[in-house]
Amino acid sequence: MVKNLLVLLFFFVWHTSTDAADKIRVGYPDASGTFLSLPLGQKPGFFHKEGIQVELIRIRSTVALTALISGELDYHSVLGPAVAAAIRGAPVKIVACYTPRIATTIIALPEFKTVQDLRGKTIGINSLGGGLEGQMRMMLKQFGLDAEKDVRLLAAGGMESRLTAMKQGFTVATLGSPPIEFFAKKLGFVVIARAEQLFSYPSSGLIVHAKRIKERPDEIRRMIKAGIEANRYLVQHREETLRIMMEWMKIDREIAVATYDGVLKSYGDDLSLPEDGLRRLIDEAKKNVNITREISIDQVADLSILKEVQTELGIKER
Repeated sequence: MVKNLLVLLFFFVWHTSTDAADKIRVGYPDASGTFLSLPLGQKPGFFHKEGIQVELIRIRSTVALTALISGELDYHSVLGPAVAAAIRGAPVKIVACYTPRIATTIIALPEFKTVQDLRGKTIGINSLGGGLEGQMRMMLKQFGLDAEKDVRLLAAGGMESRLTAMKQGFTVATLGSPPIEFFAKKLGFVVIARAEQLFSYPSSGLIVHAKRIKERPDEIRRMIKAGIEANRYLVQHREETLRIMMEWMKIDREIAVATYDGVLKSYGDDLSLPEDGLRRLIDEAKKNVNITREISIDQVADLSILKEVQTELGIKER
């Protein structure tokens, strides 16, 4: 009798706690190394620990931001398009940042030793006007090269197509995120620059409808706490993270290791959003939408809840 009562009590408590968990819909564009905070929030149970039941929804950013504004989506995770939307007047705000840096690398044929060696050459990117083009322009600028005058950018398609274009001699270099370096080195190509060593450039994080900050600050606080734990787990538990990556990204261990090693340094341990990096996102967005007026940080981000959480956890302001 006592044993049966205990079993019934267990199922009652479990059912109640499951129903009590806030159900949250979070958008992400693809299962890549840039968005590992999300499956790591789920699998080890950090979202559940904070009383949050998360549904991860794979969705393009343009659609996601519309869904975020209409209330069909609760959070999105790609910062660049959110900044562009915010400066055009959309009621969306960044509240935390998973990756304050990008793991993008410039890959070149072995005879090219430095970025300056690319002057006058053709570089393959996925598409003109996309995020990779903007990153290439910024990286070239760090080495004194103007993407408009000093090199030729060629739209060469996806990663495999870009590496094939190099192999066939149509281009001498390309860029991309892990695991591109893994495949490039197998072909004898070399890495000549890493964005994470050059500048901060936030890429993934938490974006919400502006009204959610006022209406559900405790929920955002719990999402941030879970995110901080997920990012720290990523750094401290390599093997467990690799297993989650293999399952989530549908990749084998060799590629998972290459991806993990490539993106590790792009993750922050406290979800801080670097102001200089955010300024780069704002400047790039202004250029893309032909806006010249000054845009303040407050127009695209609200970090008040993040700072409260960091203070609560004893994280010192940087």
